[in-house]
Amino acid sequence: MAGDPSAIDKYIGRSADFAQPILIQLRERVHSACPEVEEVLKWGMPSFVYKGKILCGMAAFKQHCGFHFWHSEMGKAAGPSKSDGGMGQFGKITSIKDVPKPAEFKKLVRQAMKLIDDGVKTSMKSSKPPFTVPADLKAALNKNAKAKATFAAFSPSHQREYAEWIAEAKRPETREKRLATTLEWLVEGKSRHWKYEKC
Repeated sequence: MAGDPSAIDKYIGRSADFAQPILIQLRERVHSACPEVEEVLKWGMPSFVYKGKILCGMAAFKQHCGFHFWHSEMGKAAGPSKSDGGMGQFGKITSIKDVPKPAEFKKLVRQAMKLIDDGVKTSMKSSKPPFTVPADLKAALNKNAKAKATFAAFSPSHQREYAEWIAEAKRPETREKRLATTLEWLVEGKSRHWKYEKC
């Protein structure tokens, strides 16, 4: 097994107790289906690379895990994606029961491998609708030149992460706290998920 397994070991070891057995099982299933896969950290998350292309990846969050196949065609192969806000085709994974059984999982990995083998181009265009920057974030950025410059230099996906984080706050005090944190991090040149970028 090439790549950097120790980085994945560390990632799993730092994950929440509930997430560790899920990540271990997902990792084992990927290797079972594709023994030549390489492990790397991309965007701070464990990714599995096959013939130099990203095959799939996984991540742990506070209360759930996520798993995704990189190739755009795999969205159709894995069936309709769950719309519960989770990353990837299986939605929020809180138990290994939330992913297909081993035989079906292996079949999906093999389909993703075949797409790479056949040289099928992936289209990673986002299906998300355009986002809007909340008015209070706009106003705060207009008062802070450094934060505004950082935000403007970010990719649309990084801008969206901040905009949605603020917009999703349910209580006014939570929104104000997130807005203050956003400005602080932007002044420091940090993306919304900066803590995970160098895991």
